Amino acid sequence: MSPRRIGVLGGTFDPVHIGHLRSALEVAQSLGLDEVRLTPNARPPHRDMPQVSAVNRLAMVESAVKDVRLLKVDARELQRDKPSYTIETLESMRAELAIDDQLILLLGWDAFCGLPSWHRWEELLQHCHILVLQRPDADSEPPFALRNLLAARSVSDPLALKGPSGQITFVWQTPLAVSATQIRQLLASGKSVRFLVPDAVLAYIEANGLYRSPI
Repeated sequence: MSPRRIGVLGGTFDPVHIGHLRSALEVAQSLGLDEVRLTPNARPPHRDMPQVSAVNRLAMVESAVKDVRLLKVDARELQRDKPSYTIETLESMRAELAIDDQLILLLGWDAFCGLPSWHRWEELLQHCHILVLQRPDADSEPPFALRNLLAARSVSDPLALKGPSGQITFVWQTPLAVSATQIRQLLASGKSVRFLVPDAVLAYIEANGLYRSPI
């Protein structure tokens, strides 16, 4: 049996939107992954607390990917009552996989450049490969702390990742110009977010009165 290849996309998903989903699906298809796991954060250490509860955010992600074969939901971070550290999530996932299965952590360019501030960030590549979703307009230089790592670990072809972990590669993506902040602002002002989130997510938001301005 050949090794499995599993992508991991973390986020607050507050709410999950078409930008998250399209990005994950494109990566899964172009790299021939077995699945991409959308992993909602419970208490992200680097960001403000999500606006809605973990239960609601998980329900929205589950409804969004329900009929998409390549996209799965992994709720393990929501089951911990402490900040969501990616290194601990990867260790937990790795413990459940075969020794030669590939784990591929999907990061946007800004998140990648912020890695040196992450908890135990130097250990990430012991557990996964890193795939950086680079925008065509991301022309900023990576921080100095990452330059030696990039020089030693970069692979130019995302399809050439070898082994279960340890390498960094890049894929060019033109992300959809959608943000969760924009969606929350539209909802708070009573405007429609149709076509920015899947219909099932919109139905859940409306049924539960999420993101409305308090009266």
